[in-house]
Amino acid sequence: MKRLLLIASALLSTPAMAQDIRSAVAGDMSQLMAVYRDLHANPELSMQEVRSPAKLAAEARKLGFTVTEKVGKTGVVAVMKNGPGPVLMLRADMDGLPVVEQTGLPFASRIRATARSGVETGVMHACGHDTHMTAWLGTAKRLAAMKDRWSGTLVMILQPGEETGEGAKAMLDDGLYTRFPKPSTVLAFHDAAALPAGTIGVTPGYALANVDSVDILVKGVGGHGAYPHTTKDPIVLASRIVTSLQTLVSRENNPADPAVVTVGSFQAGAKHNIISDEARLQLTVRSYTPEVRKLLLDGIRRISRGEAIAAGMPDDRMPVVTVREEMYTPSTFNTEKISNRALELFTQAFGQDRVRKVPAVMGGEDFSRFWLADKSVESLIFWVGGTPKAQYDAARGDPAKLPSLHSPFWAPDAEAVISTATEAMTVAALDVLKKG
Repeated sequence: MKRLLLIASALLSTPAMAQDIRSAVAGDMSQLMAVYRDLHANPELSMQEVRSPAKLAAEARKLGFTVTEKVGKTGVVAVMKNGPGPVLMLRADMDGLPVVEQTGLPFASRIRATARSGVETGVMHACGHDTHMTAWLGTAKRLAAMKDRWSGTLVMILQPGEETGEGAKAMLDDGLYTRFPKPSTVLAFHDAAALPAGTIGVTPGYALANVDSVDILVKGVGGHGAYPHTTKDPIVLASRIVTSLQTLVSRENNPADPAVVTVGSFQAGAKHNIISDEARLQLTVRSYTPEVRKLLLDGIRRISRGEAIAAGMPDDRMPVVTVREEMYTPSTFNTEKISNRALELFTQAFGQDRVRKVPAVMGGEDFSRFWLADKSVESLIFWVGGTPKAQYDAARGDPAKLPSLHSPFWAPDAEAVISTATEAMTVAALDVLKKG
């Protein structure tokens, strides 16, 4: 009976506690929005993040965190120990994208940088990682100010290279779980273009997909376009491969198991009347489970070879299929316990109108690696809507009529994202680290 009374008391106190947090966050917003505008105007490409982590590391030190920089090349780990209890890790990613901003915002990015490919490009926070970093700071401020309300160890990390799928692995390889307190729970959020600003979405179970990048070199025998019978045309062969690949999803995969095979690039030839001696395909392949991933990758190899045999290619001219393992991002799984608890907490704190259970998507997130490194960890990444409500309502929620993440026009309602995410992360953190 005593335990039931304690649980009931905790649940009843959540709205009041949330209101206290909301008022405190509101008081922080002027400073946080100044930080946001600065981060937005000064984005950095993946694994080139220097200014952003230095700026936020300095802020974390002021709040009393023990801060280590350059973890996993450019990552930051900020630790606050506050008595006995569990270890909670909160993560925000930092990198921008090679996109020329077209939002028209007064603080729009004009930064240009050289990508690792050697190409000079504009840089933009077109995925909203600037809101993630700002809410990270906002949450750090609230939890540092509320140390009397929680007990345990708080580990807050700033992760590089999410867009390239390498940052989480780099931090883990650099001792994130061995050099620093190992978490029992990991939390993160991502802004969302498919939700109205200030709305929270939670997906229990698989939430984001395995992401594989596959290159196919299709070999042929080149020659004059007027005499195709003397050649082996790699464009025709590659076209057959593209068409046949569609049957992996439509005819070989169980329709109940989501899967995507998209050919994003087809490059071949240089002149009207020349049949080239090769074609190159680039694919993105999405799945959730290891079994479906294997079916798709094995099928790509089989179809590529099979179509080449049908085209009469000799063994030494078979297509070369390369799965870019260094670019692989594993699927993200939200564990049941923390997902259901978050839905309960967020509904109590924000009301039913602002919290919803949302379906999984085929995008990718390397946040997944923090759970895969130790599956005993409770893990959750949730969504915070960013599309301005008037814009969302005008489009009737149709994502095809709205700027998406990675769009040069993506301009979220940053104040709504940052305030909502800061409140939600703080509420969730206090629940994980609650005394007793």
